[in-house]
Amino acid sequence: MTTMTTTQTPPAVTETAVLQATGVTMRFGGLTAVRDVDLTVNTGEIVGLIGPNGAGKTTFFNCLTGLYVPTEGRVAYKGTTLPAKPHLVTKAGIARTFQNIRLFANMTVLENVLVGRHTRTREGLFSALLRGPGFKKAEAESKERAMELLEFTGLAAKADHLSRNLPYGEQRKLEIARALASEPGLLLLDEPTAGMNPQETRATEELVFSIRDQGIAVLVIEHDMRFIFNLSDRVSVLVQGQKLVEGTPAVVQADERVIAAYLGTPMEDSPEDECLDAVEAAESAAASHRAAAAGTGAGTGTGTGAGTGTASGTSSGTGTNTGAGTDTEDHQEDTK
Repeated sequence: MTTMTTTQTPPAVTETAVLQATGVTMRFGGLTAVRDVDLTVNTGEIVGLIGPNGAGKTTFFNCLTGLYVPTEGRVAYKGTTLPAKPHLVTKAGIARTFQNIRLFANMTVLENVLVGRHTRTREGLFSALLRGPGFKKAEAESKERAMELLEFTGLAAKADHLSRNLPYGEQRKLEIARALASEPGLLLLDEPTAGMNPQETRATEELVFSIRDQGIAVLVIEHDMRFIFNLSDRVSVLVQGQKLVEGTPAVVQADERVIAAYLGTPMEDSPEDECLDAVEAAESAAASHRAAAAGTGAGTGTGTGAGTGTASGTSSGTGTNTGAGTDTEDHQEDTK
């Protein structure tokens, strides 16, 4: 049974660039994983980032979030160049999830979300040790906000459960809730529906739309084409570390270069063509040989049958003549 999905219309917002990546290049020795990539994400917008495996999508994400220092280029959040340190990038207003789930397995669901609040609290080590009124107030506010996020993601009833005991789809939701705890203006999702069934994928789609409706811009890496084209306002395609094309989902889906990047294109005068021609010629020759052999066999059978009949007749005639001759000789002897 196929579930039909419809793209929700985004709320009207004034387009302001939240993220501006200009000329981002990332080299590892002699390997260029990302080459001269430009990307802009506006307030309240969902942008999809797609491409074949090894296209450089996650490497590009790591450059945006400070895990990697770009070899060249500039990454800016709301016009301010970002420092190449993940915690400072998070503090500036960019949060992310990871392709492989990275939760604190032995912490509760609530505690995992509270971890995401560390950039939004001012309490330090001494305040935590003394546990004064200011610390208790900040802790209560963080718990309240964390519970709101768990309610938002549908996990409030499991706040006291260990995160490792959650089903796979709910662990993905918990990662998103933890990222939202830092109150970002831009959320980066790295393959949020990987390994999900269709129902979980649809629930994640609705969750991302709800995040967008709160005014948070979203940049998504995904291999599920139905999900990404239904979700995104714009889609950018990376191939071999370079941006191939960018546009609306309809424009990207119809672009022959995108189809070729995923499915491949036949090479002109390729060895495969010669092999195919040789195979076809061999098959044709074999078919002709079989037909000729069948015709020869039929002719041989007819001739052999005719020859046998003649031989039989000759033998019969010889016998008759021999017999006739003998009778005549006996008659002549009797006459004498």
